[in-house]
Amino acid sequence: MIALVRYMFTVLLLSQRYLAPLLLFLGLVAVLTSSDSGPLTATYASVAGAMLLCSVWLTMALIGLEDQPHRSIVVVSTGSHLRVLLAAVGTAAVWCLLLTAVGLVLPLMFAARTPGPADLALGILAQLTCGFTGMAIGVVCSRLVFRRQGYALLLALGLLLAVLLGKGVSPVNIMLTHLQNTSDSTDALVPTAVLLAVAAGLLTVSTAVTQAVTLRKA
Repeated sequence: MIALVRYMFTVLLLSQRYLAPLLLFLGLVAVLTSSDSGPLTATYASVAGAMLLCSVWLTMALIGLEDQPHRSIVVVSTGSHLRVLLAAVGTAAVWCLLLTAVGLVLPLMFAARTPGPADLALGILAQLTCGFTGMAIGVVCSRLVFRRQGYALLLALGLLLAVLLGKGVSPVNIMLTHLQNTSDSTDALVPTAVLLAVAAGLLTVSTAVTQAVTLRKA
């Protein structure tokens, strides 16, 4: 599995499909945080929102790297569709972790602030919550489920709006609302950690649904 993740990570680098979501993330973080002088909770809420958009794009691009014949060869060589799917999800998670590190540092460089341990922990939790939610959307809207990418894009946009606007239902909406309304990172750590667990559950469910659809189409 580790070798397969390494292979997919290398393919993604060589294809350079990571560039568009990476540049989008950097641009959004720069625009949203460059003149921000408020509490870091609100700043990292903005960064997490950027992570949501980029993780969807990155996951869909990663799973769509290979055409169907090439993917079939990879499936045969690895032994199962599930291993290939998990490798794609794992590779997307690695990229989200890299973006999380960038999202922690850039706002501090722009505003020259000195964060505490609670601020950094909250920034990681918030970005991963949005990253896992975005990956869940990207997996279920990938080429494995939808042959026509136009339909997949429309569904992805609809799901993005749902998780951003779903008050009291979406872990992303709950988290972003809470972070915008609090200035103490310590108070927000536990609720955000719980929402991260919910987002991880959503990613697990979306992966299972995508695997079931893939097997049915095989």
